[in-house]
Amino acid sequence: MGPRFFKAPNRLAIAFLVGLLLVQLLGLAVWWVRWPQISPAVLSFVVPLDEAAAWQPLIAEFEAQNPDLRLRLDEDTFNTDQVKAIYTSDLSSGSPKHDLVYMDVVWLPWFASEGWLQDLSDLLPAAELDAFVPSELAAGRYQDTLYRVPFRADLGLLFYNTALMEELGAEPAQTFDQLIAQSQAVQAQSATPWGYLWQGRRYEGLVANFVEVLAGYGGFWIEPGTGEVGLDRAEAIAAATFLADTIRQGITPQLVTSYSETESFEQFLAEQSLFVRNWPYFWRQANQSDSPLQGQVGLAPVAAAADRISQACRGGWGFGIAQNAVHPEAARRAIAFFTSAKAQRQFVLDAGYLPSRSTLYTDPDIVAQYPFFPDVLAALENHSIFRPQIPQYDAASRILQTYLWRVLVGEATPEAAMQAAAAETRALL
Repeated sequence: MGPRFFKAPNRLAIAFLVGLLLVQLLGLAVWWVRWPQISPAVLSFVVPLDEAAAWQPLIAEFEAQNPDLRLRLDEDTFNTDQVKAIYTSDLSSGSPKHDLVYMDVVWLPWFASEGWLQDLSDLLPAAELDAFVPSELAAGRYQDTLYRVPFRADLGLLFYNTALMEELGAEPAQTFDQLIAQSQAVQAQSATPWGYLWQGRRYEGLVANFVEVLAGYGGFWIEPGTGEVGLDRAEAIAAATFLADTIRQGITPQLVTSYSETESFEQFLAEQSLFVRNWPYFWRQANQSDSPLQGQVGLAPVAAAADRISQACRGGWGFGIAQNAVHPEAARRAIAFFTSAKAQRQFVLDAGYLPSRSTLYTDPDIVAQYPFFPDVLAALENHSIFRPQIPQYDAASRILQTYLWRVLVGEATPEAAMQAAAAETRALL
């Protein structure tokens, strides 16, 4: 037998090696536990309180599809003006904490002109952009650059109590004179205290009401292209006079000067009025099982002068991305998801807001739940008006709110107030 080159392993040596291996494995385990784990990136945005609940299913679905991202919805008892203030402070800081900017359509020129938003022109393919309501997409552009992708649309409508209208034996008012006459007739023949409710508090809702009455008289507020101001023209004075006259003639309560959308609609649902001017998403509330008017609410275009075509004020919200966003690519993913047809469809069915994509207005499931949607699409494109899309909009709106409210509470005549508002607006521009 030849020489043996290997000796039988020493048991003590084996035990030592096994122990050393166990120590190394334990060290690796401790290292793994202590090593910083990669956390999902967090995106946040702010929404008004009345739509916060409708966002939760979409956020859950987005996070399921994007496990590397988390979405935080900053919600509180925020109204639209408070959301605007939050974003204004955040974006102007230069180091925004909100990568996603969920904005009202009237904020876009201001935010974009300040350099606070990123160019989103290449976020979606051309075919996807073509699927949006054209005017909705156009409202997201500033100086031919897309800064806001539309998520939901809006426009003013005239809600009416169908039972009271049947008692009148008439069709819903199409003109201002008919609106006053029908309101007075219902007040005279029933226990209904009011004929027409709207939003008269000194806030943006008052401006929206005025804009469509002004358009109904054939007037204009500010011409964005030229900067021309029309507030001291006869049409604007007539519009302010009409709103004040609804109070003076008793078809609208003086308390309307404290009403927002919610207060005015609650009065309507309590069967306190024939008409209320409001936004389409209130249709869902009107037809819930606990609504006193379930199945008894109709919708019509807002009224206009006898020789004019109805023009409803446009609203709407969409998404932008902060210029100094920490996670811009993640934010682009989020916008592509939320503004998709699938996500918008779910949001519409859950909350009743108008979508920004054209095909959803004729989606069978949506129309079954909201039968007025096809007519609303036609109104969006043919019988509606945007508020002036100018960078100075916020200041111009505050001027108009101040002088209109003075007219409504009797502190100024329509002529004097509109002349003063026009002078201040021209100085601003």
